Amino acid sequence: MAKKQAKKEYKIVKKRSGKYSVMKKGGKIVNGEEKVKILQSEGLIKKMNPKKKEEPTPSEEAPATESEPKAE
Repeated sequence: MAKKQAKKEYKIVKKRSGKYSVMKKGGKIVNGEEKVKILQSEGLIKKMNPKKKEEPTPSEEAPATESEPKAE
């Protein structure tokens, strides 16, 4: 692991895989939203918003047809 930056409150380390590890001063690893905020503030990552799924309109849906013959 190569050291990337050292800060007073936390240490950022870039792993060989290209991912970042953030550790607090006491040696505890930071995860989740707090890690994302730290990496964004340092300019190391960009937070991406998930794409919204488009809901199909009624005209795009296949019309329901009765193709089965009726039993008499």
